[in-house]
Amino acid sequence: MREILVAGARLALSVAFLLLATGCGREQVYQQESYVFGTRVEVLIQGAPPDKARAAAAAVLREFDRLHRTLHAWQPSELTRLNDAIARGEPDVEVSAELAAIVADAARIAAVSDQLFDPAIGKLIGLWGFQSDEFKPLLPPAAEIERLARVRPAMTDLAVEGARITSRNAAVRLDLGGSAKGYALDRAAAILRAQGIRNALINIGGNVMALGDKGGRPWRVGIQHPRAPMPIAMLELRDGEAIGTSGDYQRYFEVDGKRYCHILDPRTGWPAQGTQAVTVLVVPGSPRSAAVGALSDAASKPLFIAGAGAWREMARRLDIDHALRIDASGSIAATRALRERLTFAEDAPAVEVIE
Repeated sequence: MREILVAGARLALSVAFLLLATGCGREQVYQQESYVFGTRVEVLIQGAPPDKARAAAAAVLREFDRLHRTLHAWQPSELTRLNDAIARGEPDVEVSAELAAIVADAARIAAVSDQLFDPAIGKLIGLWGFQSDEFKPLLPPAAEIERLARVRPAMTDLAVEGARITSRNAAVRLDLGGSAKGYALDRAAAILRAQGIRNALINIGGNVMALGDKGGRPWRVGIQHPRAPMPIAMLELRDGEAIGTSGDYQRYFEVDGKRYCHILDPRTGWPAQGTQAVTVLVVPGSPRSAAVGALSDAASKPLFIAGAGAWREMARRLDIDHALRIDASGSIAATRALRERLTFAEDAPAVEVIE
């Protein structure tokens, strides 16, 4: 049996924007990075005095560390305390106002996506070994997968009233990894704006948000090729926009030549098949994008799982006009709105435009 294990193999988005921060304007871009949420995070600030940029970036990284400790799905955190209380069958659990709001927002996105985005399946994610910094390339027992899928823990089992959360299903175990990075982007943007930073780029393992511009030019990012260490296309981000990618190359293992990624289909309990990557761009002002970062992170998952023939309709339901999908064969399809904003290399593959 041949086994291959990859955790965080490549960023969902290339760091091409770093390469563009060169030349005469290089000294105007302040960069600070760290390792949080199991990935590399970066804050780039344009045009601010060094001391101001340094303090603002440090405040963002402190916030990321706080959120990492608050929302961790398998190390002691406020989230694991909530999960343990649900498993004990406690009738209702008091949590922080912040966690209650995050859970309520996740439940709203889950409802629109027919529960394809479903943070309640933490037990399945753990069963597959993806709730670990060093997971093993082993298939779980099929009977146990079937059992957990049959009890179907879902966000619909939860009720959020104020700062109290109630679950009618003890099998619910929340894993907010599908939206936490996006929520962190929103928090970072709020912190930077409060500190008077107008131009910045925030990157959390490929989930990216732009503020303002880079010295009068748009911030540019590269959409990662899912099977090669290079961008498949370039995109200019405008003020307040956020982009998120879900791919089968970020956390996965292979057994007997078959790839099993960390994005699970809640309907079956098995890793989603048929898609290599999905990228969504969320622009401020669309109906569901008050929290632009959180939506950009969460929305890519149901599109990834929905697959061929259904991903575009799922994007419409989530009010996502800008989306790109790469299927299992490597074929690329994009909505017209996103295709018009992408720049491909001269030898780029054909792109099917979906209305």
